[in-house]
Amino acid sequence: MRGRLGRALRLRSARLATVLVVALVGTALIAYRWGSAARDETPAAKPSASPSSTAPPTVNQVYTALAPSIVSITSVSKAGSASGTGVVVNADGNVLTALHVVDGATAVQVTFADGTQAKAQVVAADAASDIAVLLPDQLPSVVVPAVLGGGAAIGDGVIAIGNPLGLTLSTSTGVVSGLNRSLTRAGKTDLKGLIQFDAAVNPGSSGGPLLNATGQVIGVVVALANPTRDGTFIGIGFAVPIGTAVGAGGDRPPQI
Repeated sequence: MRGRLGRALRLRSARLATVLVVALVGTALIAYRWGSAARDETPAAKPSASPSSTAPPTVNQVYTALAPSIVSITSVSKAGSASGTGVVVNADGNVLTALHVVDGATAVQVTFADGTQAKAQVVAADAASDIAVLLPDQLPSVVVPAVLGGGAAIGDGVIAIGNPLGLTLSTSTGVVSGLNRSLTRAGKTDLKGLIQFDAAVNPGSSGGPLLNATGQVIGVVVALANPTRDGTFIGIGFAVPIGTAVGAGGDRPPQI
């Protein structure tokens, strides 16, 4: 009796152990499958766009790059002498400036950034835009033309380089304050389509370049607004857009 009972208990224990093993194996299989599914459903990481490593140039970098292209201009006429600024626009050494700086001059002298001095001839002029082109008789050993840019938008940062009040290669910064401005001139045609800006300019700055934030010439400085007779800067300057300036000059525009 006891032998039969013992065999029954051993058989029952063996069956129970088999059931437990099968259950554990099933649980492990389900857990493995669930874990695999969970891993499969995890979204793959997507590469994110990295920020650009190219930063815009600083004002100092723009100045350093453009300074070799800036010239000082002195003109003599029956009415007296005048001074202004110009910018070299091509490898031939053509200088773009404001016409009123050299208008009616009997002699024009330009001084390049490296100190080279030379007489210059007015080879093209356009009174409607107050733009003139000069051709120096002598060029420096290395001619560095400026890079001419495109359009301007209100709020864009700008840089002006010139010789205000005889202070050579002075730099100021500001923004484009307005577009398509008109300026009335006594005894002359109105200037139209001008860029208004607030970078400081003064007498002697006329003819100098107005640059965008990357150092491209977007205009030629021709005037400042002042309701008094002082003729000093009060926060409003004007420049002829570079497209108009390049297109000016009558029969002999600069080949740029």
